[in-house]
Parts: sequence; C-alpha cells; structure tokens
Amino acid sequence: MDIENPAVRGFILHWGEMGTKWGINRTVAQIHALLYLSPNPLNGDQIAEQLSVARSNVSNSLRELQGWGIVKVVHVIGERRDHYESMKDVWEMFQIILDERKKREIDPTLEVLRELTAKAKESGEEGVYAHERLSEMLGFFESMSRWYGQIRRLPLGAFKKFVGMGDRIYKLLGIAF
Repeated sequence: MDIENPAVRGFILHWGEMGTKWGINRTVAQIHALLYLSPNPLNGDQIAEQLSVARSNVSNSLRELQGWGIVKVVHVIGERRDHYESMKDVWEMFQIILDERKKREIDPTLEVLRELTAKAKESGEEGVYAHERLSEMLGFFESMSRWYGQIRRLPLGAFKKFVGMGDRIYKLLGIAF
C-alpha cells in the first residue's frame, strides 16, 4: 500500500485526529485507518515502518483494536509473524464500535444512575430535587438503551433500510420537517 498517496495519507491523518476527539489514542486510530485501507494484512513491523511509530506502540495499539473487535490476527502462508487486518464492512464495524461504547460508557452510567437515584430518594426531603433530576436522567438513559437494543436486533439489511429512510420517518410519524 502506498502511504504516500494523498488520499491514503489524508485519511490516516484525519482518522488519527478524529480518534483523539472520540477519546481514542491517535496512534490506535491511525493504525486502524491503515489496516482498513490496506488490501493485504500487515505485520507489526510493516505498520511501525509505514506510520513511523515505535514497534511497542504498535503492539499496544493492536491489542486495543483487537479488544474492540475490529482488528484480528491473520496468518499468512510462509510467514512466522502475526499479521493484522481490519474489519472491512463499515456497517458491521460501526455496530461493533457502538456495542463496545455502550458496554464501556452507557451501561456503567446506567448502573450509577440507578444507585444514585435510590440514594437520593432515601435521603428524604433534602434529596427530592436531586431525585427528580436523577430520575429524569435515568429515564432518558434507560429509554435510549432500550431503543438501541431494539435497533441492534434488526438484521443488518433491515438496519441499513431503517437508516436510509431518513426524512420518510418524519412523514410516517406525521411530523412536519
């Protein structure tokens, strides 16, 4: 793969920048971008060389990407080293990323909101306002989590159709847009 290609280089740099905004290490995001664009699996040394990063950084980043489930180890005939490839189906990849973000961010927040809502209720009159606010927040998170669970159970083809409906959803609901 030609990393000097302006489109390839631009995507890798942009994905790294976006990764930092999403709370992901820049190198992790750049490695993901490189593997996503690479037509062939790459080994750690190739990744380190192409991105000019330390091999140890590549190893740690690959473990993180594997933990997210969007990069996997593949074996290449005649090679002793592990090679890596990114998931190529964008829809499936983003479903996995959303699942992981829900598991890492939303689920723990739901648990804490449930605990704190109960504590606020138990604290009597002085906790009434906090209980109201926390209950509203908890209700929102529970609704969104249920909605996500329903949407996530759709087969991929149906999910794509749902997303593609766009403005037609407003019309179905009778909402002027």
